[in-house]
Amino acid sequence: MEFRCRLGTPTGEIVEGVFAADSESRLRHEFEQKGLCVLSLQPRSALGGFSLELPRRQRVPGREFLVFNQELATLLKAGMPLVQSLDILRQRATDSLFRTVLDDVHERVRAGTALSDAFAAHQELFPGVYTASLLAGEKSGSLDSTIRRYVAYTKVITGVKRRMISALIYPAVLVGLALIVVSIILFKVVPEFALFYESFNAELPPLTRVMVGVATLLRQQFLLILVVVAGLVAGLLVWLRQADQRTRFDRLVLRIPLAGTLARKFATSQLARTMGTLLGGGIPLVNAIDVAARSIGNHHIARELQVVGVRVREGSSFATALEERGVFPAVAVKMTEVGESTGALQDMLNSLADFYDEEIETDLGRFVTLIEPILLAIMGIVIAVLLLSLYLPLLNLSAVVGGS
Repeated sequence: MEFRCRLGTPTGEIVEGVFAADSESRLRHEFEQKGLCVLSLQPRSALGGFSLELPRRQRVPGREFLVFNQELATLLKAGMPLVQSLDILRQRATDSLFRTVLDDVHERVRAGTALSDAFAAHQELFPGVYTASLLAGEKSGSLDSTIRRYVAYTKVITGVKRRMISALIYPAVLVGLALIVVSIILFKVVPEFALFYESFNAELPPLTRVMVGVATLLRQQFLLILVVVAGLVAGLLVWLRQADQRTRFDRLVLRIPLAGTLARKFATSQLARTMGTLLGGGIPLVNAIDVAARSIGNHHIARELQVVGVRVREGSSFATALEERGVFPAVAVKMTEVGESTGALQDMLNSLADFYDEEIETDLGRFVTLIEPILLAIMGIVIAVLLLSLYLPLLNLSAVVGGS
């Protein structure tokens, strides 16, 4: 069962979120053991297996988490004990949720729990690759270098995501401006022209009648249309929250021209980067595959990678298992095969990730170069049709007056 909770921390902070537990009493007991004060605890309402509301997902700020790991690695490299390092860093945390988590991690480590197990207790807040990296660092006795490797991994992944978002900002701005201009014309300009033409008691051209009818419908039924659109969006979000449906949706995304290619390359880069980081930290191949499958954003590719992990456990080579699934690029399969045969799989995976990062940047540049003129042309056509529908009656009137 899932419960929506409002908690008070020992420092006086208020934390809200959704937590899963077998029963309400057990969840209350867990909170009391952590020193948290339960302000409210209610079961999430549901209807027909669907949640009636979309819960706010708990998140630790990525920037603060990255800085925490950088400072932790520095303190450990300087020879400061782990417990003392955590005690210093938890007091410097500014996010209330992250501070609460660090307080719990500090208490667990001080009681003798391994750092990886302490963070694994909050696995819903942290990526699996992080706890796996901590485990590898603890086993190898080089926790500071492992954390630094994770920081470098995070910076690269974040950089690729940031460049993808930056490339899409300009097309999004163009679309937004086009919608604003069209909305102004439909809601303000068209009604004024319609009133003006009514005074002539003349029959309007078909294009103008259609445009006036659309504008009238939008103005009269605006709230209804808004509610319908919001309902469709909420229904889509609820539908995507189901694991099977999200997998189907991600599989459809991969079939979209250009966008599907970008999604496949990004997932492959993320897979290679994650596995290269984990193998470099000493994590076995099978375990690295399992962790990478949980870190990939595309659920369809993640599910296929889980099958790859099963095949590797059965004795198949990693490259052969990847090739059997048919969803990974041939270049990735070939480079993985070379890495396995030469015993340099980690280095080959890192090279593969760098290769696809460059491919993504190139494809994004081509996409922006192609989409800008297309969007401008579409915007021009739409606005030209709107203006033509408005001024066509004036041209007809001018022709009639000139002929008389």
